[in-house]
Formats: sequence, structure tokens, C-alpha cells
Amino acid sequence: MIKKLPKSQIEFEVTVPWSQWEKYLDKAAAEVSEEIKIAGFRPGKAPRKMVEQKVGAGVILNNAVEKAVQKSYVDFIVKEKIDVIGNPAVEIEEIAEGKDLVYTVKVAVVPTAELKEDYKKEIKKINAEFAEKKTEASEEEIAKELEHIANSRVKLVTVAREIAKDDSAEIDFTVLVDGVPIEGGTSKKHPLVIGKGVFIPGFEENLIGMKEGEEKEFELKFPAEYHKKDLAGRMATFKVKIGIVQERQTPQIDDEFAKSLGEFENLAALKKNLKEGIEEENSHKLSEEKRTKFLEKIVDSLKVELPEIMIREEVQKMMLEFDQQTQSMGMNIDQYLAHLKKEKKDLEKDWEPQAEKRVKSALALREIVKQEEIKVEASEIELEMNKTVQYYKNVKDFDKNIDMERLYSYTKGILENEEVFKMLDKI
Repeated sequence: MIKKLPKSQIEFEVTVPWSQWEKYLDKAAAEVSEEIKIAGFRPGKAPRKMVEQKVGAGVILNNAVEKAVQKSYVDFIVKEKIDVIGNPAVEIEEIAEGKDLVYTVKVAVVPTAELKEDYKKEIKKINAEFAEKKTEASEEEIAKELEHIANSRVKLVTVAREIAKDDSAEIDFTVLVDGVPIEGGTSKKHPLVIGKGVFIPGFEENLIGMKEGEEKEFELKFPAEYHKKDLAGRMATFKVKIGIVQERQTPQIDDEFAKSLGEFENLAALKKNLKEGIEEENSHKLSEEKRTKFLEKIVDSLKVELPEIMIREEVQKMMLEFDQQTQSMGMNIDQYLAHLKKEKKDLEKDWEPQAEKRVKSALALREIVKQEEIKVEASEIELEMNKTVQYYKNVKDFDKNIDMERLYSYTKGILENEEVFKMLDKI
């Protein structure tokens, strides 16, 4: 009998008949006897009782229990079609010579998820809301993109004049507080665009009018909300020497500028291309925003009792993802935690609500796949799998480490979810 427990756990009893249990004991004894010498017997052929006398009954028993439980547990959950999560907690109830092996199992299972019948009404409202949103690119957006392209092609021309706003300059500087240079407050040939506001308020304004080779000393107060608390609100002395001064010459945005990019006949063609790109991006952003709203409403309508292990496993998955992100930025998660003055367990605790939301989202999508009988062709799954394999084929040992069965399941889930969103879009 399977007993339901709180938080999507179950408990059940498994019995291994003595006729089978005895064979596990004999096999365990044979395996142990292969590693020891018992007078008069070849390795692996000594009777169980003699092996037990030699090494102790506990050694045989532990070996036999491990294998018997492993096999009978799997047989039970397959027979009963139980979708378990994580490792089971096993408690031996009865174990004696000549008697059946009896043990109790407690294990988490994939929870039963129920969606409110009216969830589609909420989805319909979201679709109506987003139908009114526009993706058309405005003239302002196109102009901003043109300006960005022009600024990325600025020419720097060295000039022998006073620094003006928007000029580039190389500067040597030292920052002192109470006459002592602050940590990280000294730099040589530091590149600076005047007017970008990179330094604290007033710094760049003090450089306007200076020339190459000129030196200046002035005082400024760090803002009260400055990120380094030991400097916030304090007066500091800045010693600056100007290096080269360069004028930033931005190309004029016209037909010639468009042609210089190599693939446009004139400015109109460039604008058309930018318009299409902006509208595609706007459409993608709206689609992602709408999907987020879909998930929020679906999760709100979901009735489910999550086992703690699902949240813990999702937190660990998030931790792995974050570790990969920090490594791509030249850090590791330990350095990040040291910067935040936090421990790993603190971060895990902070992430639990988000992990719970992610798990519920996955269960909600899975429930819709089941309700709507959504199917994905095996050929489509294999096509996407091949794309993944091709993408990672140059990664060291990828072919050795890849689990194709797991990749198939993952790809199938991704494609099914995509079909769910397509279905929701049409409600």
C-alpha cells in the first residue's frame, strides 16, 4: 500500500521473499570470498556461513541489503509507475535468517499539479492587452541608432588647444584625502571623454580650458551617496596633469556615411534596415514580456504542493548557471560571494523564492502539455539535438561527456514549451 505524505512525499513497504533474499546473501558471500582465502575452497566458492565466520556477518549483510534494496526498489516504482525525485530514505523493518527482507521507503514524487479551469480567461485578457501595443519603430529610435553608429566611428584628431566639452584627453591624476593618496586613486595616461560624467561631479568641469602639459590642483567633495562609504561626503584634493588632447570628429549622417558602411546605397536604405531591425527587436521584447505575463498568471492559477527537494535542486541548478556566468566574466562564485560579504548558504536562501517560481512554471507548462495533448515529432527533436551537438562539437571531451538520453528529454521539453506558448498566443 502506498501512503501519501505531506509535501508530495509517499511511503510504501517492500518485501523481498526469502527465496530471493537468500540468493542476494549467497551472492554477496561469494563476492567477498573472492577477495579472501579460505582453506579448502577456491576463491568465490566457500559456503556463506564460513565466509561470515571469517569476515563477520555484517559485511555480507550490508552488501546483500544494498543490492537487494536497489533492485527491488526500482522494480517497485517501475511496476507502480511512480515518478520519484531524488534518493529514497530506506528503513529496514525486518531482517533475519530464513525470513523475508522487509523495508520501508519514503521518497519525494513529482507533484500532481492542477490548473484552475478559468486560467484561459486570464490569458485572453493578456493577449488583448498586448494586441494594442505597437512594435513600429519611431523616428526618434531610428535617429538614436544612427547616432550610436556615427559615434562608434568617431575620428580622434590631436589638437593644440584648450580642452572643450566632448573632447578626449589622456590625464595623469592623484586623489588625496587628508593629504594621503586613496586606494586606486592614482593613474597615468588615463583616457577620458569630457562630459561623460565618469568622475564625481565637478571633476571634468575643472579640466575644461586646460591645455596639454598643464597641471592643476583643486578640491571636491565626494557625493554623500558615493559607493565607497569611507569616502562618501569627504573633501578630497585632486592633482591633475593633462596629456594629449583630441577632438572627437563625428561623421556627418548622410548618403556618403551610409555608403561607408559597405552595404547601403544611401541613407534611406540604411534607415530602412535600422527600422526593420528595431521593429524585430521590439516584437521580440513584447513576445518575451507577454510570455512572462503568461507564466505569472498560470503559476497563480496552479494548485500544487512542492517537495522541498525540487526547490533545493533548482537552487543548485541556478547556482551552477551563475557560476558559469561569473567565470565568463573572469571571476568565480567564491570571489563574488567575498565581494558581497555573503556565504553560499545565504545566496541559496535568497534564491529559494525564485527557484520555487521556476519549478512551478515548469510544472504548469508540463500540465498544459498533458491537458492539451501537445506532441512534438521525434524528427523535430532530433533536428534540434543535432544543432546542439554541432554547436558544442569543438568543446573538449564534449562527445565523451554528453548524455544523449538527457539531451533528448531536455530538447523535447523545450520544444513542447514552445508549442504551449504558440497555443496560448491564439487564445
